[in-house]
Amino acid sequence: MDYHQILEDIFARYPMYHKQGSSAYKEGLENIEELAQMVENPQDKLLAIHVAGTNGKGSVAHLLSSYFQELNYKTGLFTSPHLVDFRERIKINGASISEEEVIHFFKKYQSQIDPIEPSFFEITTVLAFDYFANQEVDIAIIETGLGGRLDATNIIQPVLSIITNVGLDHQQLLGNTLPKIAMEKAGIIKPETPVLIGEPNPKTLPVFQAVATRQNAPLYTTTEQLKVEQVQSLDSSKMAIRIKKYGQVLYPYIELPLSGGYQLKNINTFIHAVELLNSILKIKENKLVQSIQNWVENTHLIGRWQQISEKPLVICDVGHNQDAFQLIVPQLNAIEAETKYAILGFVDDKDLTHIVDILPRDFQYYLCKAPISRALDPEKLLIFFQKEGLNSTIYSPSVYETFQYLRSKIKPNDFIFISGSFFVVGDFLAQYYS
Repeated sequence: MDYHQILEDIFARYPMYHKQGSSAYKEGLENIEELAQMVENPQDKLLAIHVAGTNGKGSVAHLLSSYFQELNYKTGLFTSPHLVDFRERIKINGASISEEEVIHFFKKYQSQIDPIEPSFFEITTVLAFDYFANQEVDIAIIETGLGGRLDATNIIQPVLSIITNVGLDHQQLLGNTLPKIAMEKAGIIKPETPVLIGEPNPKTLPVFQAVATRQNAPLYTTTEQLKVEQVQSLDSSKMAIRIKKYGQVLYPYIELPLSGGYQLKNINTFIHAVELLNSILKIKENKLVQSIQNWVENTHLIGRWQQISEKPLVICDVGHNQDAFQLIVPQLNAIEAETKYAILGFVDDKDLTHIVDILPRDFQYYLCKAPISRALDPEKLLIFFQKEGLNSTIYSPSVYETFQYLRSKIKPNDFIFISGSFFVVGDFLAQYYS
């Protein structure tokens, strides 16, 4: 079988949470432990950093990868979900795992995998660990899939755990309050292993403090002493920042490859993590600026306030929950355009009420669905939008057909925003670049 046949078989054979929802969620670590034993526990050979959180964990993981790449570490990066190609999930120095490596793994272990009846994510996790160990990476940045305590990635023993933030998402699996969700994410806190909390919140910090105390794990939080501030960019199409500590300017001007305003919080968490890692790993070089400037070039991160074209302005973003949209909406409001359009689709487990009621009123909303079974029917979505009095319609359930229609009618000074789900953005990007 070739790569595409194997991929179709993987998608069909093993339950995939991001497509099927909670029915694909395998609670417990028994499966991943058995899979890891099958390939001689590669996770034990890795120097790893573990990143969890409701939002921002993918961006922080990519920033950390960029940092270690700038230090000339052979850097493994495991993230999810993918947007265009499955291989995006597993990278070394920004290069995706090869088709041949995927084929080799499944041909070698298929007969041993099937009796375990694992989930898609469990198999992908052990594939990543095995690949990183075989390639002898110097460091591996590992992003959790869902939660933390029972996440398949939670068999690693990292040098640093990072929890970017806690918001209401996946409540049906993680709990319906912030403290309950925090408790699941706190599951990545390991004995005597430092943990960094990216956005300390009075409702969740006590949970992390209690778990860290039980685990004798040093707990750190981001602080007000370090500030990442937006400054006027020399390039009007880009965003720039300065970094201050204790009121002193450390870096007066860093141009960002991504313009999402929410990235300032992620960069803040990243800088705190770098300070800890420099101490833990005895790193003397200073590659902070280069790692931020070359973030996208080094890691090939996509789907985060990604500009597709300038005239008309087309931007896509994988924001998919209430906390994400609270950060996105101010930036949408700040965009100056003759007419503003948004192509939105969501999966069926989101609390849409608290997303729809904060959306800008000056957009024309086109509702669609990603080609997955979990996607919310646009007709149901339309009810939410009309109830809020938003200008909304359905041209086609297809994301890309809707985009093509809008592109045929809009003017150079108009704006199109595509968002709501990793799968909406992934479907759009896959067809846009095909």
